[in-house]
Amino acid sequence: MPRAGKVLVVGTTTDYVDWIRSAAPGKALFLTDPAIRKAGKEDVPAHDEEILCCLEDADPVSRALEAHLDRYDQKIIGVACFDCESMVLASILARDQGVAYPSVEAICNARDKYVSKQIWQAHGIACPRVFPVNTREDVLSFFQETGRKGIVLKPFSASGSELVFKCQTPGECETSFDILAKGLQKQSSHPLFKKVSSLGHEMLAEEMIEGPEYSCDLIVENGHATLIRLTRKIKPSNKPFGTIQGYVLTADLPGRFDVAQLEKVLFQAASTLGIHRGICMVDFILKDDQPVLIELTPRPGGDCLPFMLREAGAFDILEAALDFAAKKPVALIDRHHFSSCIGFRIHAPRAGILKGIDTDQLSLDPRIKKIHIIRKPGHGITLPPEDYDSWYLGHLIISPGKDNYSETEFLLISNRIFIEIEAA
Repeated sequence: MPRAGKVLVVGTTTDYVDWIRSAAPGKALFLTDPAIRKAGKEDVPAHDEEILCCLEDADPVSRALEAHLDRYDQKIIGVACFDCESMVLASILARDQGVAYPSVEAICNARDKYVSKQIWQAHGIACPRVFPVNTREDVLSFFQETGRKGIVLKPFSASGSELVFKCQTPGECETSFDILAKGLQKQSSHPLFKKVSSLGHEMLAEEMIEGPEYSCDLIVENGHATLIRLTRKIKPSNKPFGTIQGYVLTADLPGRFDVAQLEKVLFQAASTLGIHRGICMVDFILKDDQPVLIELTPRPGGDCLPFMLREAGAFDILEAALDFAAKKPVALIDRHHFSSCIGFRIHAPRAGILKGIDTDQLSLDPRIKKIHIIRKPGHGITLPPEDYDSWYLGHLIISPGKDNYSETEFLLISNRIFIEIEAA
C-alpha cells in the first residue's frame, strides 16, 4: 500500500487546525508548538494528525517529522503555512521533503520591509522610500529629507499595525522612536519581531503615502498572478495609527487602474523577491490611481478575511491553500460573484479584565451574517502599544446596506455591542 499523502501545515494556531480538520478531514498533518496546543480550547487532533514540537530549531523538528512519517506510514505531498514567523521553517522542511515552497531567501526578502522595498525600487515598482534608523537623529534626518510630509516608523519584520507609528512633527518622531525602541526590546524574544535580514539596524523609517489602502490575496504560478480577493481597509481615526477596523470586499479598483494591470504589477513584485509559486497576501495604497506597494508575503491574509470569503462566496481559502500546496486544482470564485460583505473587528475600548460581551441586540439585524467572539470572561486586556493582541475580541461579518458608508455602518452597529470590562 502506498503511503498516505499529507500536506504539512507548519506552526499555525489551534483554531486554524480545527477549521482545517473540519473542512478538509484527513488532508493535513499539523506541526504545532506545544505551548500553542496547551493554550488552545479546541479538540486535540489524533496522534497521527499532529506533531507537537518546539519550532525554534529546524533540525530537531525535521527529525521529529521523519519519525512521525515512518511511524504512521505517511508522506508529505505539500507544505502550507499561515503564520509569518513559521515560514522559514516551512521552507526548510519543504526543501527536505522535496516539495514546492518559496525559498528561505525569498521569504527573508519579503518579510524584511527594508530589503523588499530596495528590491522593488531597483525594478521600478512603486513603493515608499525607506531608510534604516538607529537613533533619534537618524529619524529626524529622514523626516527632513521627505520634506516634512510625514513618515512612518515600524519594525523591519512583524505584520499589521504592531508598533507602527505615524510622525508628522519632529516631536512625534522623537517620541515614537523611543516608544518603538522600548517595544522592540520588550518583544525581542517574540519570533514575529525577529529581524530576518537587516541585522544591525534598530528600526525602519518609511515615507508616508496618503490614499485608500487595500489588501488582496493572489496565486502566483506559471508566470502570472491571479487575484483571489480584493478588499479595501477601513482605518479608524480614533485608534492607534495602522489599526484596521475592517475590510470591505470589492471586485475592482476605483479609477483608471484595472485588475489586469494590478495582477501584472503584483506578479513582478513577487517574482523580483524570488517568489515564483505561492499564495500571497499584498497590502498597497492607491495614490493617483496607481498602487504603491507596502508589503507582500507568501501566505494568505488572516484576521477575519477567511471568514469573509466563506460567507461571501462559500470559498475556503485555508482548504484552497492545502490544495495549492499539493499541486491540486484550486477552484477560484470570480470576484464579481462574491456577495457584498464587510468584516469588522471588535476592539476593547479600555484595558482591564473582560467580564462579558453582549451582542443580543444584533440577533435580529438582517445585515449580520456572522458574529465571532474569540475571548471569554476573565480575559486580560492590555492596549497598544504595550500589546496589540489582547484588545482584539472578535469580529462581525455583515452584508452592508446600499449607501456605502461602511465606517458609519460599523459605528451604528458597534453601539449595540455591550462590552463589560472591570479594572485589573
